[in-house]
Amino acid sequence: MVIPLWLLVVNAFKSEQDIRDSPFGLPLTRLSLRPLRDAFANPDFDVVRAYGITLLFVLLVNVLSLLVSAPVSYVIARGTTRWHTALLLLFVAGTFVPSQVLLIPVVYVLKYLGLMGTVPGFVLFETALTLPVSVFLYSAYIRTIPRELDQAASVDGLGRLRTFQLVVLPLMRPMVATAVILHSLSVWNDFANPQIILGPGSGLYTVTTGVYAAVGKYSTHYAVVFPNLLLAVAPALAFFAIMQRHIISGLTSGALKG
Repeated sequence: MVIPLWLLVVNAFKSEQDIRDSPFGLPLTRLSLRPLRDAFANPDFDVVRAYGITLLFVLLVNVLSLLVSAPVSYVIARGTTRWHTALLLLFVAGTFVPSQVLLIPVVYVLKYLGLMGTVPGFVLFETALTLPVSVFLYSAYIRTIPRELDQAASVDGLGRLRTFQLVVLPLMRPMVATAVILHSLSVWNDFANPQIILGPGSGLYTVTTGVYAAVGKYSTHYAVVFPNLLLAVAPALAFFAIMQRHIISGLTSGALKG
């Protein structure tokens, strides 16, 4: 992983000739920001627009995922019958199914619903992909929350829905942060799903599909390829580096019995 990352970073600031002569080298005196400036001005790839579209998808997927998976996880975690266990196993089974296997059947479903090549169709599919992990994490975390809190809320006159909203959900913030980080990175780095579901005909390019469209015309012009690739992965790497402690704290807090 280190070697490809090194190639990506150092070659994003080098000229075409320097890349071809010494791809692993680091000519400090000849490094330049010009390739990155040219990438921002690339007429085949509007970086700012791609960032905006991808961030919008990340936001929509995370919001929908939380709205669906958190209540389901609460019902599963507080349930006592075998049907609640079966429902949890059903969601967990989804983590073993690669999204690429589902892609072609989903294309037919979206075509039937008239959602192929649309933002709602893509967002719904991406949200569905997040549900197995979300339900697994949330239900495990809710089980560490004492049931006595639910009982106390019931004594105060709160129903199950209000108990979840006012008592349980605020306590889930560490695990919600973990899930949001994982889902954000997944949506940001996804290539196959937006490439097929949205397609070039939609005119909507995420960061990954935009880079693919841009570098496709210049596959051997490395002074164009490497800066565009760096612009695609840099925000995800920075986001993960900043938020990794939240991932660890969320997972460890969910592993401890409260």
